[in-house]
Amino acid sequence: MRSYFKEFFDSKLFFVVVAVVGIGLLSIYSATYDVRAAVNFKRQLVFAGFGFVFMLAAWLVPLKTLQRLSFIAYGLTLAILLFVLVYGATHKGAKSWFELMQGFGGQPSEFAKITTVLAAASYFSQSSVNIANLKHFLTGVCIFIVPMGLILAQPDLGTTIVFFIALLPLLYWAGVSNFTLIALIVPILVAGGALFGTAQFLGAAAIGAALLYYFRENRFAAVAAFGITLALGLTVQIMYERLAPYQQKRISTFLNPEADLQGAGYNVFQSKIAIGSGGLLGKGYLHGTQTQLNYIPEQWTDFIFCVPGEEFGFVGASVVLLLLFTLLFHGVNLAAQSKNRYGSIVAIGFTGIWAAHIIINTGMAMALLPVIGIPLPFMSYGGSSLIANMIMAGILMNVYSNRKAY
Repeated sequence: MRSYFKEFFDSKLFFVVVAVVGIGLLSIYSATYDVRAAVNFKRQLVFAGFGFVFMLAAWLVPLKTLQRLSFIAYGLTLAILLFVLVYGATHKGAKSWFELMQGFGGQPSEFAKITTVLAAASYFSQSSVNIANLKHFLTGVCIFIVPMGLILAQPDLGTTIVFFIALLPLLYWAGVSNFTLIALIVPILVAGGALFGTAQFLGAAAIGAALLYYFRENRFAAVAAFGITLALGLTVQIMYERLAPYQQKRISTFLNPEADLQGAGYNVFQSKIAIGSGGLLGKGYLHGTQTQLNYIPEQWTDFIFCVPGEEFGFVGASVVLLLLFTLLFHGVNLAAQSKNRYGSIVAIGFTGIWAAHIIINTGMAMALLPVIGIPLPFMSYGGSSLIANMIMAGILMNVYSNRKAY
């Protein structure tokens, strides 16, 4: 029995997930302890219970069955994303929710991450598909582009960004050339530079040109990619003006966080105080002043990382990050070990999603990145996010069980 579990049960992934979910529950309890929001902790307990059931179910379903159902699940997800645009509830400016009952709802985009990765992995794992073929490459990319477009229409810029970030390692793992990958990354680098000013834009453009030239497959492709990159960089201001006002405010606050400390910059400023005031060992559980006095509104959602940072200090925050990066390392290692191409691509796709969430969310909490409403996996309050992440963990446990099967 012991040898069976060692061979087919991914105990490392399971116990890391249990640990992070446990820390998340303790953090949510602390964040809601003294602000009359304890009902959120009770709901998260329910979500966690369902999450573990779904995680174990995803582990037990035959991997080949998941592969066969990938496109069906993907198609259903697209239909639901269309449906939510018409009949969904508006939450924080985005029409991205279904209200099932008071206090309970669902966010289809969280589950779209799962089905999109499964569909893309199913497509790229077909023996007849060659990612070096332009038609095959574009078809695979479109599997991501379609749900991204529907989610952006809600509008939910943060989730759209997560999709794009997850696409990059998935394409790399599927065998895309280094030049193609660089050609996808450089425009984002240049666009980001354009937000900061002319000097930063020119510097990013110079770095982009050097990268495209170094990884070039032919000069025409390199020049064309650079031309597209420059065009995108020059239209950043136009695209910025078309963003929703709250999204513009978040970007301007990131560029100048001190400009509106009582408004858009308030959460980030208080988050920095909370994490910084924790010191080495923290103020003690349920004794964080920023947390208990509710200086950060709805801290149990996107700013949950502040709780262990304040109450357990640098040591507590480091433990959380260590667990989360163990999760990422394990996902990459599993993708490398798996002899099943479908399972391998799925593992890298899910790991890319977690990496995007972890980097962006902790970067938000420490004012290193703009606030774009991205939850911290397994820790932030939210049923859709927690259950979707636990389903992904269950599927990775499934990949582990089948890692030696072709």
